[in-house]
Amino acid sequence: MDHGETLSLNLQDKTVQLAGYALPVDRDGDLVYQFLLVPWTGACSHMPTPPPNQIVLVTPAQPYRMSEAYQPVSVTGALQPGMEKSQLFILDGVSVIQSGYAVRKAEVVDVGTVPDTITLPVNSPWTFLNKKKN
Repeated sequence: MDHGETLSLNLQDKTVQLAGYALPVDRDGDLVYQFLLVPWTGACSHMPTPPPNQIVLVTPAQPYRMSEAYQPVSVTGALQPGMEKSQLFILDGVSVIQSGYAVRKAEVVDVGTVPDTITLPVNSPWTFLNKKKN
């Protein structure tokens, strides 16, 4: 059984652009040094945690000023497949979240909304967003 642990290794070092919701992992006030990019708002804290291949650990090139958790952002950078565990401090304690991809030195920009269908390379980890239920 695959619990979302199958990673697209052919994405190694490919530059991708992903829109999603930022969940701070390492922050100082409103400056965020590392965050998890998740496909839906509420993921990991009061909704089920997505499988690892739908979570990206992002390290911004410069600390990113974030006004709220689950801020909609667009991330551009080289995708690195690889399981990593991150501690997430949430309202009711600490949760350990496994991410399947990482983007370091990422360019991060605010977006107004995260579109339901995102135009991306065919084998992006985010293609599950484009799949229509049969």
